[in-house]
Amino acid sequence: MLNIHNLSVSFQGEYLFEEITYRLNAGDRVGLVGKNGAGKSTMLRIISGEQEYDTGSIAKEKEVQIGFLKQDIDFVEGRTVLEESYEAFKEIKKLEAQLEDINTQLAERTDYESESYNQLMIDLNDVQQQYEIHGGYNYQGETERILQGLGFNREDFTKLTDTFSGGWRMRIELAKLLLQSNDILLLDEPTNHLDIESIIWLEGFLKNYSGAVVIVSHDKMFLDNVTNRTIEISLGRIYDYPKPYSKYLVLRKELREQQLASQKNQQKQIEQTEKLIEKFRAKASKATMAQSLIKKLDRMDRIEVDEDDNSVMALNFPVSLTPGKVVIEAEEVVKNYGDKKVLTGIDLLVERNTKTAFVGQNGQGKSTLAKIIVGELEHEGYLKLGHNVQIGYFAQNQAEYLDGSKTVEETMIDAADEKTRPLVRNILGSFLFRGEEVDKYVRVLSGGERNRLALAKMMLQPFNVLVMDEPTNHLDIKSKNVLKDSLARFEGTLIVVSHDRDFLQGLTDRVYEFKDHKIKEYLGDIDYYLEQRAVDSLREIEKRDKVTAVKTPETTSNKKSYEDQKKLKSLNNRLSKVESQINKLEREIKEMDVELAINYDQTVAQPNFFDTYQGKKKELETLMGQWESVTEELDALSS
Repeated sequence: MLNIHNLSVSFQGEYLFEEITYRLNAGDRVGLVGKNGAGKSTMLRIISGEQEYDTGSIAKEKEVQIGFLKQDIDFVEGRTVLEESYEAFKEIKKLEAQLEDINTQLAERTDYESESYNQLMIDLNDVQQQYEIHGGYNYQGETERILQGLGFNREDFTKLTDTFSGGWRMRIELAKLLLQSNDILLLDEPTNHLDIESIIWLEGFLKNYSGAVVIVSHDKMFLDNVTNRTIEISLGRIYDYPKPYSKYLVLRKELREQQLASQKNQQKQIEQTEKLIEKFRAKASKATMAQSLIKKLDRMDRIEVDEDDNSVMALNFPVSLTPGKVVIEAEEVVKNYGDKKVLTGIDLLVERNTKTAFVGQNGQGKSTLAKIIVGELEHEGYLKLGHNVQIGYFAQNQAEYLDGSKTVEETMIDAADEKTRPLVRNILGSFLFRGEEVDKYVRVLSGGERNRLALAKMMLQPFNVLVMDEPTNHLDIKSKNVLKDSLARFEGTLIVVSHDRDFLQGLTDRVYEFKDHKIKEYLGDIDYYLEQRAVDSLREIEKRDKVTAVKTPETTSNKKSYEDQKKLKSLNNRLSKVESQINKLEREIKEMDVELAINYDQTVAQPNFFDTYQGKKKELETLMGQWESVTEELDALSS
């Protein structure tokens, strides 16, 4: 499908990657991995045609279509969720406009016998055929199916995209991409803004995808569940194995160990040969042998060991002054968004130096309570911060607050005060922004680099309570581990919102589960919490909650509602199919009417013309009867 040969890309005189070669085939589901700044997003932009490369070539098969989900997206304001999603069908929308224009002309004109009117009828037929070929009668139902799979409810479809957060807008963009008939999908951090159920749905979709998929992600479980091939970019080279991420790591480690062992054996041979050369050089009778050994050494292919990029950021959160024993105290906290309940009757007591995890499904209020604690949201009820509490807050979309028109260094200097301004260069260096990298504009940084910069900014202001909402989004696996170690060493009070079990393991000493507008405390780490819930992973909890909700006696109406929805979906599909058949028959009958009007004698002379004509009209009557029947069933079910 697509072949990359000897591709090289440099930035400010240094190669990001040099002379790399690989091929994408149908059915490949590639996990593109590497540390932040290694060039993963650049690689996707090059494949998509959005960015130039220095040398090499990219060849793709004729008519191959590429879809690209970027980390940064722009939306046109004023469109609803459905209207924005329909933008995926540019050709269908174009044909719809043509159909509307032709039908308007046919309705307004009265010169039925003219050649131009006849041409309009021919054009109508051609456009309708193209419309059907492109799936014009099915695209709306398919759009709704994809949107619901990504977590949208039907009532969301008519809401303006402006009213949704960046995460939900990313889901709309992902829906548009999945609706297009692309041969290659390029997905840059697709799971960052998805909840567990949507991630599981996306996994299923991608597993059955017939084209090629290239995914940049730091979610190990997602990569293991979806991919069948891993390409790592490291120090300008690539390592390509036909295995998902975890199995690739094992193979990569084994390969490196084999290389080290072979290199060690070869080095012994080289040393022994060099000793013989020195020994034989001293004797004239052995000079020829010495020259032969020298040539042998020159011809020897030296075994190289793959380099590992072990550069990681150095992260230490400083603690300001010591606060009082009780850091946060909340009683009967309530938060609603209009008629939608989010939190009801929340009681919370956080003591100094504790480390707390907020877990639960998306939409249960974890981020909302975090924002209430840091003073970003108003609420009902009582919430008080303790004596001398100074809060540092890392929002889920922290990187979005960075100004793309500023450089890395300017961003830090603007956020610093007189005390910390002289430390800016040192802090940036510890976050892997060194040399000319500090002059990069924020807009050209990868998602992971922006997150690193946002973390670096936190070093500029003192705090003793740290609230972090999904801090691992966009961070590579090594950076995640550095952040975790730093938070474990942090001597202040920590509250962290996360769904990443690996990250939370051993980090916190208590867990609050958010469910049904309430919170429940578990005095232990994430493993203790999962043990108490008798599951192995946070994913299982979300799945189990869903299953339990169907089985309990109180939710009989929910079960019935689900069955109704299933029946409703079936009826809508039937209605769509019948309407498509009716449209097709009406079009065929209209074409036959035109033939009769234009050339009656020749038309009626065709064998079985009237039998076919009457047969189509009879079939149309039957379909109209079916349409009425299905419509009545839908009305009865809706009422």
